[in-house]
Formats: sequence, structure tokens, C-alpha cells
Amino acid sequence: MKRSFIFNLHMTAGLVSGAFILLMSLSGAVLVFHEDVDQLQTSVIGNFSDTSYSIDKSYAALQQHYPKAQISNCVLPYGLTSNITFTIYDSAYKNGKVALKIFQHPQTTALLKTSGSDTGFISWLSKFHNSFHLGKTGEWLLGFFALFFLVSLITGLILYRKNILAVLLFRKTVFRKNNLHQIIGVYALLFNLMIAITGFWMQRYVFKTAFYAADNYTPVLKTSPALTFKFDSAFALVKKQYPDFTVRVIYFAQSKKAKTAAYGSRSSNAYIHSKKMADVIFLDSAGGIAKTRFINEISADDRTDIINSQLHMGRFGGAGIKIIYFVFGLTGALLSITGFILWLRRRKEKK
Repeated sequence: MKRSFIFNLHMTAGLVSGAFILLMSLSGAVLVFHEDVDQLQTSVIGNFSDTSYSIDKSYAALQQHYPKAQISNCVLPYGLTSNITFTIYDSAYKNGKVALKIFQHPQTTALLKTSGSDTGFISWLSKFHNSFHLGKTGEWLLGFFALFFLVSLITGLILYRKNILAVLLFRKTVFRKNNLHQIIGVYALLFNLMIAITGFWMQRYVFKTAFYAADNYTPVLKTSPALTFKFDSAFALVKKQYPDFTVRVIYFAQSKKAKTAAYGSRSSNAYIHSKKMADVIFLDSAGGIAKTRFINEISADDRTDIINSQLHMGRFGGAGIKIIYFVFGLTGALLSITGFILWLRRRKEKK
């Protein structure tokens, strides 16, 4: 394959996906700290005496304030500075079409704060990163540009493979101003390949025919029923049977026939698995364990999707991993800018 063809393919793919890479890189770098920002916004409100709380009391108190609401789920507190966060749909807030976040004191059950899921900069940025605020069209564009980003990285690797060692060894012949694009590309190659591959994998559904089918589903807002069992007692039994399982998020059953889903993770799980969604224990209407769906019980494809998501978002580690993702995440923007400058320079030289 001729070098000129590879070069033209690399340049074309870079130009097509340049603006996309720039925007996704900047927004993605910020969203690495999504959960940290959320926790800052929803913590240290009120005095927390201990880590004990009652889901039964919290749920009942919420229904008193929002008697007609559909209570979707709640995120349990992480320690002394965290609230219980409920997600509800209520006709009084945008006709129930947009979720409402309710932040509740874990001990007193007092409502500390309410916020629409569509409000705030992080919420706006997250939706922008996932669809450009363009719905299904934006999702398709993400898949399309992710493919071109991947092509630009692979062709760049082929073009400059002979210089990789020189860059890594800090040889003076390579470290020139004109080579900034190449230098950044080499040092951030593995990271950007990982981001491009995992991003494309997450958007692969847009290339399937089912994606283009008409969506006729209309959500119907239903008032959540009262609890059919004592959550606190049920979770005590869950903890007794599965002592290494920690509940993080609860999705409430909306009828007696439906099951309540307790999402979380076991301490025996690998670090790369989600701490919130790796394992699920389903409870029936009496509070008994109906079934489990642990990480080791699901299909290999589902496990791959969980790991892929964790890798793409940088949610498998602590502050150190997030800082690494933030720094290397910005290299995509630098590649886009330096690549565009090189293209402009070549155009001037041709003229």
C-alpha cells in the first residue's frame, strides 16, 4: 500500500473528525470528574451524625412530599457527607417528562435540595458528549466520527511507526516544532486508541437496522405504590446471605408483579468492574430474593460492555486514574489543533 494513499487517508480522516475530536476530548476530560462534581453538589448539606439510615422512612417521607410521583430509584449515601438521592418523575415538574433529583438527609429524611436532571452545566455537558443534544441524529454522528477517529489513529501509526522509538527515547532529531503533532500522537497513542475503540464499541448500535426503526414508545407516568415489604429487613437478609455485597442503587418496583432491583458490587469482583452496576439482586413483592445477576453469571458480551464502559469513562480507579484520564484526554484536542495547523501549512506551501 503506497505511503501517499495512507497519508491522504490519514489527512482526510483527521479533517473529517477534527472538530469532533476537539469537542469530545475537551468535554470528556471534564466528565471524568462527573461523579465528583455531583457529590460536591449534593454533600455537606446538613449535619450527619452517623452512617445509619432507613430506606423505609426515606421512601415514606418522599411519598408524603410527592404523593403522585413515580419514584424511579435512589442512590444510597457513601459516608457521613453524602445524601440519599432519589430520582422521581412528577407531573408538577415539566409534566413528568424530565426526571427530578431529590436530595434527602439520610437520618432526618428532610428534603435538602431538588434539581432537574436537565439543569446544571455537567448535565448539559453530559448530554452534549452523548448526542450533541441532537437525539438519535447526534448518536449516529458520534458513531460515524468515532470510526473516522479510529482510522486517523491507525493510519497515523502506520505512517510514523519508524519514528516511535526515536520519540520515546527523546532523540533531538525528532523533537522539533514541526513534529509536535507526531510527538503528541506517539505519547498518547495507546490512550487515544483505547478511547477511540471503546467509544466506537459503545456506539456500534447506530450501525444496526434496529436503530433506524421508528420509536413509538410513549412513557406513561404512574404513581408509585406504597412499599409492599420492609426494605431495611429485606436488605439485612441480603447482607446475611451475601455479606460481601454492597448496595449502591435501588430501582423500585412499580407494581406487585414487578421486582425491585438492588444494584451494587461484591468485594470479590475485579477492580475494573463497576462499583454501582456490576451485580444485581432482584427482590420480589415480599422482599425475598427472587434471583441474582452477578458479574460472573452474565454473558461474556455483557461483561465486555461493562468493562468497555469503565475503560472509556475512567471510573475504575481513584483520583490518580481520573487525573491521568484528564491529562491524556486533552491530547485528543491537541492532536486536532496541531493536525489542522499542519494541513493549513501544507496548503500554503502548495500555493
